[in-house]
Amino acid sequence: MDIKELALQKHYEWGGKIEVISRAPIETREDLSTAYTPGVAQPCLEIAANPELSYKLTRRSNLVAVITDGTAVLGLGDIGGLAGMPVMEGKCCLFKEFGGVDAFPICIKSKDPDEIVRTIELISDSFGGINLEDISAPRCFEIEAKLKEKLDIPVFHDDQHGTAIVVGAAMMNAVKLAGKKLSEITVVINGAGSAGIAIGKFLLKLGIGNLIMVDIGGIINRDEHYDNPAHAEMAKITNKDNLKGSLADALRGADVFVGVSKPNLVTSEMVKSMAEKSILFPMANPNPEITYELAKESGAFIVGTGRSDYPNQINNVLVFPGIFKGALSCRAKAITEEMKLAAAHAIANLVTEDKLSVEYIIPSALDKSVAEAVANAVAEEWKKS
Repeated sequence: MDIKELALQKHYEWGGKIEVISRAPIETREDLSTAYTPGVAQPCLEIAANPELSYKLTRRSNLVAVITDGTAVLGLGDIGGLAGMPVMEGKCCLFKEFGGVDAFPICIKSKDPDEIVRTIELISDSFGGINLEDISAPRCFEIEAKLKEKLDIPVFHDDQHGTAIVVGAAMMNAVKLAGKKLSEITVVINGAGSAGIAIGKFLLKLGIGNLIMVDIGGIINRDEHYDNPAHAEMAKITNKDNLKGSLADALRGADVFVGVSKPNLVTSEMVKSMAEKSILFPMANPNPEITYELAKESGAFIVGTGRSDYPNQINNVLVFPGIFKGALSCRAKAITEEMKLAAAHAIANLVTEDKLSVEYIIPSALDKSVAEAVANAVAEEWKKS
């Protein structure tokens, strides 16, 4: 039985991966009167008088909404919110298991950005944070930006920022091990969707020397006209030498490849054309832009993928449980760029000098200590601000 057959069998068996568990005992008449009527009226009145008490008198202080419209679910594309529900439930499981954060899946039956924003705004009082998931670009940028303006709770699009943070953490350690400096490397990102653009912006904040973005039309450069505003923006801040051409042209002499695109786009010849001690992060799932084996055979120094069956799994589970755990603990109103950078450094620093190797540049996705380290770093950064 392969993993797909097993997963389907288990999902039939589970009948859903999450459930609601009561924290209040209901055994006696007094229990009922305390947890519900008439006693429950008192905390209601307290919150009515002071809405901030909702964080102390309800579960809001530890509750995140995992929200999708189902337009970009994993590598499956626009399959709709209902079909994306197993992914949202899985995300909620990871929140709880790794960060101790309660999360609830919400699938919105709309593709209208304004309608989605309004829906989330209307239900936001029930939650301490909003995790946007599997929403297609460029709509996801607009939805996130509008929600940040309207809400006073953290809003985090994991496909963008979670991916960027974990790539940044892996990048810092890989570059260190290769004996290079962030300020001197050239990074090529293939795939200029929500994840690719967020990774690119984050790596620029980390201080990389040169960034080249490649999409289906080739290298993004300053001489082209882009209808996509996100591509137009990236054209202005990347590609120092205004290089033009294909992915093969971009990779020639580059130090790092990051793939958030499609399987089997990188050839052995492309890897061989890169700089010495090249670093490859082909992260298309489930099949990467180049296989781990072929990348290593072709001379790559370090390879990290999104897969758990190879070394250096670059997985968002290292990020979002800790990000929200930290943000909720200090009642942050937003997740700032400084908090994201702090999270990346916290993850990278968990790989100590004595353990750092070509097959271990980032902690295991199953390492539950990561969330605590990220949470502490995030909370401390918010307090500074």
